[in-house]
Amino acid sequence: MKISLTKLFLLLILLLINACGQKSHNHSDHEMDMSADSSGNTNQVLYNQVMDIHDEVMPKTETLYNISKELKATLKEVKSGEEKQQLQTRIAYLDSVNNMMMDWMHEFKPLPDTTNEEAARAYYETNLEKVKKVKEAILMALEKEGK
Repeated sequence: MKISLTKLFLLLILLLINACGQKSHNHSDHEMDMSADSSGNTNQVLYNQVMDIHDEVMPKTETLYNISKELKATLKEVKSGEEKQQLQTRIAYLDSVNNMMMDWMHEFKPLPDTTNEEAARAYYETNLEKVKKVKEAILMALEKEGK
């Protein structure tokens, strides 16, 4: 059974959105892994900020995917080399922004409560900056596409 890359990518996006949708409303699974003392509360706040940004922009990746899919369909109809190049550039940009989110999600792992508090704070601060950059890229891509 052969599945096109587009269908496989769509399936992956839908599975991730579904999985994120289920988890986005219940961060308490990971909250229990966090330290309960005052430093742990700071780390919990950082973790919650990371997840809030993720939850805000993750649904927007479906919009990016759909725009890219539409552009790919349009690309098949275009005859002009210049117009093809412009569409290919837009598609590559949208796909790269989508991949930023997928890569970040793949790399981000909530830490166990046995993690050193300073190391945990550094990890969550780093991931907060990373997910902010992902958000910025997603919003910029949508703005460029007029969405």
